[in-house]
Amino acid sequence: MTGLFCAIISAIAFAANDTALRRGILYASVYQSIIVTVPIGVPLFLIAIVAFRCWSSFSLLNLNSLLLFSSAGIIHFVFGRYFGYKTIESIGATQAGPIVQLGLLISLFTAFFILGEVITFLHIIGIALLLMGPLFILFGKQNDKYTKSGIKLNYNKGLMWGMMCAFCYGISPLLIKLALHSGDFKFTIIGGFVAYLSAMIFLIFIVLFSRVSLKEVVSINVDGIKWFTITGILGSSAQLLRFIALGFLPISIVEPIHRSSIVFRVLFGYLINRKHEIINLRVLSGIALSLVGVYLLILQLDLS
Repeated sequence: MTGLFCAIISAIAFAANDTALRRGILYASVYQSIIVTVPIGVPLFLIAIVAFRCWSSFSLLNLNSLLLFSSAGIIHFVFGRYFGYKTIESIGATQAGPIVQLGLLISLFTAFFILGEVITFLHIIGIALLLMGPLFILFGKQNDKYTKSGIKLNYNKGLMWGMMCAFCYGISPLLIKLALHSGDFKFTIIGGFVAYLSAMIFLIFIVLFSRVSLKEVVSINVDGIKWFTITGILGSSAQLLRFIALGFLPISIVEPIHRSSIVFRVLFGYLINRKHEIINLRVLSGIALSLVGVYLLILQLDLS
């Protein structure tokens, strides 16, 4: 019951995270959003380590798992998050969902071509549906160029950033899976902490050695800071709950629940950002096709 509860709350928190981010980038840049949101994960996971008494699980870390967790953190929380936030900036959180879902294809590529699993007819249907989701989003290029609040959408950039985000989000779970040589959920929390800490350190190096001035980094609009802080707390909490859920339940149960966050995106987008999002029959159809495709593929992964 604990795992199921954590998985559901995690999916809801992920959706709320993207909705809050959409509002935040109306006031500040995506670059600034990464500076605020990534470090928040470190103290949150540290609190979890204390609360669940995970200190002894640090001894399970070896050089291989340390490198894998660190790589996953940098790929997911720095590059993947930046690309994902740029996708939301370009086309909104609601329309970004089906494109980012393509990350599951990376997992399938690994299963088919690296692990040697067999492609079934349902795999083909699932992939087709998954690809149709973004196509429905792109159909809106001509008719839905502006939101009700007057924000101009850029579908070409949205697709580009979304594909890059999908690649990062598809690779990072594989790295984490390879690092988790222990099934203990406490070790997964340690892994999450290492991933966030590595991402934060990498981010510090980027800030120090980039041409962006420190003044530009810290001079964030007050409203931007507020929404980015909410985004960081929600995103880190969602990741933590997902790690805990995976410690109690198999991935075949956690992953479908996690992917359902795309539905909550629509709900939160309508309640909070309806003037800044495109929500119509075309978008809902794309989301529905993408979600059915995802479930078919996950079902096949479970049956393989």
